[in-house]
Amino acid sequence: MIELEAAGYTYRGGEPLLREMSLHLPPGSFHFLTGPSGAGKSTLLKLCYFELFPTEGDIRILGRSVRGMSRDDIAQTRRRIGVVHQDCQFLDHLPLSENVALPLKVAGKEPEPANLRELLGWVGLERRAEALPPELSGGERQRAALARAVVMAPDLILADEPTGNVDWDMSLRLLQLLVELNRMGKTVLVATHDLNLIRAAKKQVPARVLRIAGARLQLAGADL
Repeated sequence: MIELEAAGYTYRGGEPLLREMSLHLPPGSFHFLTGPSGAGKSTLLKLCYFELFPTEGDIRILGRSVRGMSRDDIAQTRRRIGVVHQDCQFLDHLPLSENVALPLKVAGKEPEPANLRELLGWVGLERRAEALPPELSGGERQRAALARAVVMAPDLILADEPTGNVDWDMSLRLLQLLVELNRMGKTVLVATHDLNLIRAAKKQVPARVLRIAGARLQLAGADL
C-alpha cells in the first residue's frame, strides 16, 4: 500500500529533513507516526499524497511509483487517498453537506443524497447537514473532515494530528471512526504526538508505531 525505498526529502536550501526511509505498510494495516515537532511527520504524509515528491529514493503508493507519474495519474491515484488535516479548511458559504460532497463534485460525480446522509450519520452529524462551517464546534469540524476524506471510498486514509484540537472524549470518538475504517479493510496512517491515543488504539486493533528521529524512520518499541 505504501512502500518507501531509501526515500528522503530536503526543502530547498536546507538540511535533509527526512532521509534513507525504507518501509512497507501493507494493505489493511493501521500505523501511527510519531516524533517531536518539526521532525517531519507532516512532510512524510505530504509525500504520501503527492503534495511533495521525494528528493531522493522512491515512494510507491497503491502500487504506483511517484517517479514519472503524469498529472492525470496523480489525480486518479489521489482519489483513492483520503486526507484529514489538523487544521481542516471548509468553504464557509456552503453548508456542511455540500462541503463533505465537494470531492465527488470535483471528480465529476453527483452525490447520492441517501449515501451522503448515511455518511453524515456515521460521523454523528446528520442533524448538522445544513449548518455552515463557522457554526461547527472543533469536534464537529474534525468529524466533518473525516467524512469528507472518505466520501470517495478511498483505500488509504492519512490523518495529520486529527485529534490535536479536541478534548479526550472527542479524540476517542474520532479514533473509533478510524478503527472502524481499518476494520473495513482500509489502510490507516495517523500522525500524532498523543501516546494515550496510541495506547487506546492498540487495545482495539494491531496498530504499529513508526517514529521519526534524526531524519530517519524507525519502528518504535512495543512499550507504547
